[in-house]
Amino acid sequence: MNTSLWALCMFPVLIVLLLAGYPVAFTLGAVALLFGWSFLGLDFFGLLPLRIWGVMTNFTLLAVPLFIFMGMLLKRSGLAVEMLETMGRLCGRVGGGLALATVLVGALLSATTGVVGATVVTLGVIAMPTMIRHGYHVPLAAGTVAAAGTLGQIIPPGIVLILLGDIMGVPIGRLFIAALVPGALLVGLYALYVLAVGRLRPQAAPAVPTTTEALFSAVLRRLLPVLSLVVVVLGSIFMGIASPTESAALGALGTLALAAYRRRLGRAGLQEALTQTLQLSSMVFMILIGATAFGLVFRGMGGEQAVLSILDGLPGGRVGFLVFSMGLIFLLGMFLDFLEICFIVIPVLLPAVHHFGIDPLWFAILVTVNLQTSFITPPFGFSIFYLKAVVPRELSLLSIYRGVVPFIIIQLLVLIGIAALPSVVLWLPDWLDRLHGL
Repeated sequence: MNTSLWALCMFPVLIVLLLAGYPVAFTLGAVALLFGWSFLGLDFFGLLPLRIWGVMTNFTLLAVPLFIFMGMLLKRSGLAVEMLETMGRLCGRVGGGLALATVLVGALLSATTGVVGATVVTLGVIAMPTMIRHGYHVPLAAGTVAAAGTLGQIIPPGIVLILLGDIMGVPIGRLFIAALVPGALLVGLYALYVLAVGRLRPQAAPAVPTTTEALFSAVLRRLLPVLSLVVVVLGSIFMGIASPTESAALGALGTLALAAYRRRLGRAGLQEALTQTLQLSSMVFMILIGATAFGLVFRGMGGEQAVLSILDGLPGGRVGFLVFSMGLIFLLGMFLDFLEICFIVIPVLLPAVHHFGIDPLWFAILVTVNLQTSFITPPFGFSIFYLKAVVPRELSLLSIYRGVVPFIIIQLLVLIGIAALPSVVLWLPDWLDRLHGL
């Protein structure tokens, strides 16, 4: 029996069950068990405990709960609120200044946590009412918050970067360095867009008169400590002082110390941050275990060879594969979370990446930018629903959809740019390698 064709049937069965609302981790495991038992026998699963043990003892993946904990501490301690208020005072006096402050704070939160959901919710609760209260066009405010919150996908130390690096066998530090330029491009283009709206349509993004009283003191107390955390976390990785996991531990400890020093985190807040970290981390690792079982059965049934033969037959060769894979990830991103795509789709595409001689580092960055775009793409962009859950009920989904369209265009332009010019991604890690004599 040709089991490789049956292996391909695992994907439509999985997608149907996910769209029906079944939990991701258990659905992955159930589909793997069903197909593995039917075509390979139960003895085949004797390999699974060793695979799961390898996942759970992976030192690199320990960075995931540590960065999540760091983000939860920033949210619960109110340090994120202080950042946004101070940045708003710095930027608010120009047209589009509050939106600019939202973009910059989104980038800062992303550079300290890498947790998209937490960033979108935090910005939605704080920045959205502030912009609307000062007369901002509602779609512009909503689009800015949704897009700024998703910067955690591409700005190090994004959780998706850690997971992709582990799945694709790319050094996490190199991946973080490669993500800096695309992340900076997105932040810069977002900033130019909101400032252009403030200049060309001042009624949509009006300037906000602010006082300069005690502003310097507020910057010292509220912005510089968080900026210092960013320098410590990312700088220790880029300079080769610490591994990503060690820098995550350092960042979590620094955030905890800062919150304690500012007396902004009581026992209840710490307990809630720990609980949310446990919940999110457990979800990630349960999905990873389910995906491990799914991938084991898929490869055991010969699915990788079937996929590779299909992809090898695409017109255009290497370019055709890139167009197909990016289009597939973009479409799946409208319906599936980035975790499912990382754990299910990327391992299937990885053999073709090596077959066509594509640099895995460059491909990982393409995937990351693509996944970030899918986070705000209607109809099921996850950031859109994160935002809708925390804004006033009168703000319709249609307003958010209208607001995110310009940011989707910006993200697609960046994706096309780094696809056409791989050197945009690769020059910085290559330069640092030469600098360190590697």
